[in-house]
Amino acid sequence: MSFTGPIEDRLAIRELLDCYADGVNQRDADIWGSTWAEDSVWQLPVVPGMENVTGKENIVTAWNTSMELFPFVFMSISVGNIDVQGDKATARSYTAEVAIMQDGTELRPRGQYDDVLIKVDGQWLFQQRLFQSLHGE
Repeated sequence: MSFTGPIEDRLAIRELLDCYADGVNQRDADIWGSTWAEDSVWQLPVVPGMENVTGKENIVTAWNTSMELFPFVFMSISVGNIDVQGDKATARSYTAEVAIMQDGTELRPRGQYDDVLIKVDGQWLFQQRLFQSLHGE
């Protein structure tokens, strides 16, 4: 089965994923940044210069810089699996985005996140997010 572990933890992880997307859609670094652990790693091999961003502060700074390129972004997330093992979990989710660049170019990327999550003081956070493009820009 693709979903294992306590339902309360799986629900909290789904809400974390929704919070991440909400932060993108609201262009709110506080919301988006609240989803990351302090010692986290964001891997974006499809974005030159952002192959491995480490540490929550650096990740939020990189995100803020990248968001300046897009006057409009909308992200939707679909969850593929969640496996909870105590205070650690893995998850896979899929994204569908629409983004408008500064020059008016419209992008419609589809991607996959493979995540490692940790529970800190009762809250699930991303410890590692690896993004891979599945289709589109």
